[in-house]
Amino acid sequence: MNKFAIAVAAVLTGCAGVPATANLPLGVVDMTPLPAWSYPHRSGPLNKREMAMARMAWQYFQNNYQSETGLVNAVNDYPSTTMWDTASYLGALVAARELEIIEKTQFDTWLVNLLKTFTTLDLFRGEMPNKAYHTKTAKKVDYGNNPGEIGFSALDLGRLLLWFKIIKERYPEHGNAIDRVVLRWDFRNTIDKTGTLFGAAVNKEKKTEYLQEGRLGYEEYAAKGFQLWGFNTTRASMPEPFNMIHIYGVKVPYDTRDPRMFSQHNYVVSESYVLDGIELNWDHPYDRSTDDKKHSQRWMENFAHRVYQAQENRFREAGILTARSEHQLDRAPYFVYDTIYSTGYTWNTITDTGQHVPEMAAIALKAALGMWAVWQSPYTDLLFDAIVDAYDPKKGYYEGIFENGTGPIKAQTANNNGIMLASLLFKVQGKLLKWGPVDGGLWESTNADPFAENSKGRPVFVRRSNQLSDPSRGSLMPRIFGPTNILKALGRAPDTAESCFTCEDQRFKDYSPSWQVRPR
Repeated sequence: MNKFAIAVAAVLTGCAGVPATANLPLGVVDMTPLPAWSYPHRSGPLNKREMAMARMAWQYFQNNYQSETGLVNAVNDYPSTTMWDTASYLGALVAARELEIIEKTQFDTWLVNLLKTFTTLDLFRGEMPNKAYHTKTAKKVDYGNNPGEIGFSALDLGRLLLWFKIIKERYPEHGNAIDRVVLRWDFRNTIDKTGTLFGAAVNKEKKTEYLQEGRLGYEEYAAKGFQLWGFNTTRASMPEPFNMIHIYGVKVPYDTRDPRMFSQHNYVVSESYVLDGIELNWDHPYDRSTDDKKHSQRWMENFAHRVYQAQENRFREAGILTARSEHQLDRAPYFVYDTIYSTGYTWNTITDTGQHVPEMAAIALKAALGMWAVWQSPYTDLLFDAIVDAYDPKKGYYEGIFENGTGPIKAQTANNNGIMLASLLFKVQGKLLKWGPVDGGLWESTNADPFAENSKGRPVFVRRSNQLSDPSRGSLMPRIFGPTNILKALGRAPDTAESCFTCEDQRFKDYSPSWQVRPR
């Protein structure tokens, strides 16, 4: 995302009280109450100012929609996008429909147009969507929007999968079209057997390199997108390795993997925690509870409160309105990671190469409004008042407001305006992943078919009604009618156990009321 943004710009609580310690990872030992734990999330209809904000944010997408492909420009008037920004657009599209800014006809037309493009999208070396595409032609491009392929991002794809799932559940009439898109993808180099996420890049010799992708916050958030489709993300979903650093009286979690060794910075920002809150309620991915006041992934809730509280405390002690996230700029260096903590320093604003640029620190509008939606507090009321009028009436909301008092960042993006719309929808509806009436579809049935080709690393599904259930042993594939025995009867059994992707007696895990899954 960062190099794409640089290139574009260069061209242009649980229950009331303290959360329980259950399900927290080792290392979270300080349960001293923080004010953030008592703040409820905002709920209720949008008032006049909030509705005007939603309409202004939607203006960005009206301006940047490309009818030829259904894609939306990631940055205003620049015909290129990423999968992360496409997910933010999908969130905006859902919010615009649910808030009745657009009619169902427009929603369907725009979504169908996008999915039509995705069914024929040229993938990076036949595997996964490329990191960037030209929005007018849907052709693969590099970060300068020149023809070419540059790899794929597991984090971007995890966010896209999450929004595909949200739309499948809310609008099941589009479910099979979405499933056909994802069935094209080859996941074998994206997730390994330990549940680690990998992105792809092209080296100087034009060869593909697969590198572990993600750090604390973003890694676990993106993993949930894959989990919602049945994938095993055990390693990526673990917060470890992490530690805590004291910032304005709060122990803030950070990833302890050394950027000097792994060539990835350990940014601590608001965005991933806000997104996990509004889209998933800080819940485990398969949690179907409708009580938004309770959060089943308690460590994620705990960490999110800490990230928020450090920013509120900074304002109380230093007088600086703070809502930190990565953000676009309207001048060089064009994109920064505006962090609460990174690479050994608090309140560190750096480029992707690690250059320190404190003058580029800003109130990120997407972070500010997301915090406003998730934490109802006097502090977030101040944030709302600071950002509500930061827009161009013809283009949508600005990216941010500089902390040093020099005014707004006069750039508009899909990610910023999309997250703002999703945050406003969260106020009205709560958790954005709403489980629908249809349980399963083409994705599950195809990956449950023993005769269907499954050589792309997809998970294997089984209907509960076809299983032998033994409470003492767990749910297993039937011995008599298992896929392996069927293949043996037809003389098509795999030669080795390793190549048997549906061997009987493999333990399946709960996926939905009607389905269980065995990740690859």
